[in-house]
Amino acid sequence: MSTAVICAVLIVICYFGLKSSIKRTKQGCCGSSSEVVKKVKAADTNKANYPYSATLQVDGMTCANCRKKVENAFNSLDGFYAAADLERKQVVVYMKERLTDEEMRDIVKKAGYIPGRFV
Repeated sequence: MSTAVICAVLIVICYFGLKSSIKRTKQGCCGSSSEVVKKVKAADTNKANYPYSATLQVDGMTCANCRKKVENAFNSLDGFYAAADLERKQVVVYMKERLTDEEMRDIVKKAGYIPGRFV
């Protein structure tokens, strides 16, 4: 009898764990499907038009919505084009005018992420 109860509890725990995992895989860590982040495209996506670039580590970036939020933080500014890489947990920012390291870190912080070191 006690073995059956323990098995039932384990099955329920596995069910909810699997259900939660599937939900996060489909929707990302940043919200439900109704909160999909829309990508902000930079006005100029030709990298040759940007004389400056910097690569910054970004902690806390874990899903496609996170990537879009970090890119949007820069792409919404005039004269910037950003491309984030989830695997490397970094963002490459192309600039027409150079920003200081602190200014770049502030932009990442305002997007809700933790800026790391420059690569």
